[in-house]
Amino acid sequence: MSRPDEHPGVYVRMSDLIRLKHKARGFSFLPKQPVHSLLTGRHASRLRGRGLDFEEIRGYLPGDDIRSIDWKVTARTRKPHTRVYSEERERPVLIVVDQRLSMFFGTQLNMKSVTAAETAALAAWRVLSSGDRVGAVVFNDETTWNIRPHRSAKTVMEILNRIVEQNHALRVDGRIVPNPGALDRALRKTAHLARNNTLICIISDFSGYTDDTCRYIKLMGRHNDIILGLIHDPTAKEAVNAGTLVISDGVRQASLDSSDEAKRNRVREVFNERLHLLSDELTRYGVPVLPIHTARGAAEQIREALGDR
Repeated sequence: MSRPDEHPGVYVRMSDLIRLKHKARGFSFLPKQPVHSLLTGRHASRLRGRGLDFEEIRGYLPGDDIRSIDWKVTARTRKPHTRVYSEERERPVLIVVDQRLSMFFGTQLNMKSVTAAETAALAAWRVLSSGDRVGAVVFNDETTWNIRPHRSAKTVMEILNRIVEQNHALRVDGRIVPNPGALDRALRKTAHLARNNTLICIISDFSGYTDDTCRYIKLMGRHNDIILGLIHDPTAKEAVNAGTLVISDGVRQASLDSSDEAKRNRVREVFNERLHLLSDELTRYGVPVLPIHTARGAAEQIREALGDR
């Protein structure tokens, strides 16, 4: 029996995720310019960047910003005091990675699950090289795992190992029962883990998206930055003729003859409608949505979206 890592594009290889360390450059999750994507349009969003850490309260000095005066301490001591802040040195980043059965699909180059794994690896390596702490929430249809943020290569390797483990568990032999509620379960877990001013990168096809999905994202976005990596296969988006396909809504599966133009167009309409509903809803709240497809390397797509301009 062949091993999963003998089928690149179908299953991810640990060696490939490690090599992506050298491609994790030329982009930033905290760009000075608005985040652009095919879907954000006029709702281009800005990420907050690093926050401020409180250091101390000291006596007021000439030149201090009067907006930093602590009026309670000033009233108590009858002498002006000011609050001193410094730029946050390390920012926690949580990478949420989808490895559900709905991701085990692809008609060009990679499965969605592989593209998601590569996107997560690029994000993890980039965060580490920026000197920030990186953690992850990795989920499938059955379980959610969390790795708390740390600034170390050991943590990145732990994240990659967990992703590879769940990626290699994917199969279409009926052993995995699709769970459309798994996405919301993972986001609920993420909401509990994320403290204020965390950057949360959610990498998923968003199959099983519900009103609760949007609610969790908006809730986390009140005190954190969120960026969505929307993984998709171009066959659905562009109505490509790829022969007979097995498609799923997260619960049921069916065969689709994509050589039938009418059926292809209907799939494209449904897919694009879902994409725009998701992106329009979230970009209204300042959440950037970056579409990443399976027919091309993730690194090049991320650089185009988040690279220096």
